[in-house]
Amino acid sequence: MASYYAASSPAAPKFNELSGSEVADVCIVGAGYTGLSSALHLAKRGYKVIVLEAETVAFGASGRNGGHVGTGLNMDQDDIESKFGHEIAQSLWNMGLEAVSTVKNLILDYGIDCDLKHGGIHFAHKPGYCKGIEKEIEFLNKRYNFNDMEYIPRNRINEIIGSDSYYGAQWNKASLHLHPLKYALGLAKAAVDAGVTIYEHSRVQGYSGTPVVVKTTNGQVTANELVLACNGYIEDLEPKINGYIMPINNFILATEPLTPELAASLIPKDTAMEDSRFVINYWKLSGDNRLIFGGGENYRRGFPSNIKSFVQHYMLKVYPQLVNTQIDYGWGGTLAITLNRLPHFGRINGNIWHLHGYSGHGVPTATFAGKLVAEAISGKHERFDIMANLPTGKFPGGTLLRWPGMVAGMLYYAMRDRF
Repeated sequence: MASYYAASSPAAPKFNELSGSEVADVCIVGAGYTGLSSALHLAKRGYKVIVLEAETVAFGASGRNGGHVGTGLNMDQDDIESKFGHEIAQSLWNMGLEAVSTVKNLILDYGIDCDLKHGGIHFAHKPGYCKGIEKEIEFLNKRYNFNDMEYIPRNRINEIIGSDSYYGAQWNKASLHLHPLKYALGLAKAAVDAGVTIYEHSRVQGYSGTPVVVKTTNGQVTANELVLACNGYIEDLEPKINGYIMPINNFILATEPLTPELAASLIPKDTAMEDSRFVINYWKLSGDNRLIFGGGENYRRGFPSNIKSFVQHYMLKVYPQLVNTQIDYGWGGTLAITLNRLPHFGRINGNIWHLHGYSGHGVPTATFAGKLVAEAISGKHERFDIMANLPTGKFPGGTLLRWPGMVAGMLYYAMRDRF
């Protein structure tokens, strides 16, 4: 299953499999955004860090996602404030803005060539949703002094999209978008250059003790601290936390390169885009003018037999003019959501840290998670604790029954999206 991202990235470096015994200050499980950012930020603070990856760097969602870098979390800011109060909400908002700037600064500081572009647009797919997104802009402006959003009404919609599928839009000029795999590989290079050791094809079988001994098939790492950065791939590695997330599969296509005129007609401002459906459509232009379009999910281990056709169905509802456009790539990946769509951070036994459940906001939030856990391990717990104290309940029925419950819920929301 070839992805456009893999085909358009430079050859990824190959890292050895762990063999024998190693010692580190911090061992990290997972070489996606969370693990790579954690490793880089810890190494910059002087820690000896070893990263263990079951597959290859950015094998999971970090190398396959839509590349959107939006502000905030996957909950409206007014809802966050009503649930947690203004002080916590203000801290979360500030951290959300810092997450985007952290991504941008890492790209600039380390010269990561990842097709960085600016702006994100959220569309209302029903007329009744327009008032809500307009009120959110006003709320953020008055309550948080955020002035980088503009409301686009129906009569101006052709300024930002070549489609008549939507009734209004929220244009966030502080958001970014990028090539996610190039970004992840850039983080890996920066981490290695800072002294981090990465082992690929080194699946963790388990861990125990203090200091913690982390065992793979052919080796082990002894470390003072352990960071679990597995997200949707945690499986049974840590039963205390895997019930708080639901792994789901999402699918993306990439068209053939479009003419400059066609590309500009589809996305006039060259922004990232998404809509208000519960199972959202999201899309953007690549650096070589392909439409990268994500749509549709499933909640089982297998992927659709023909991902290109599966996603094309959603794309043509937005852009019917692309009916004869060739689809060059179709791929899928696994992410993790939580019940309330807020990330699930925490600590087990004092020295085991977990960060997962980004619920579709992984590029900025996972990158920032690495910065936060490096702060916390070095003794500054305040900001990590704000995230760790957000309530994220377990899925009903545990890991066995969460799948059928999720399918039933998603069918309900899919019907609501239609009608």
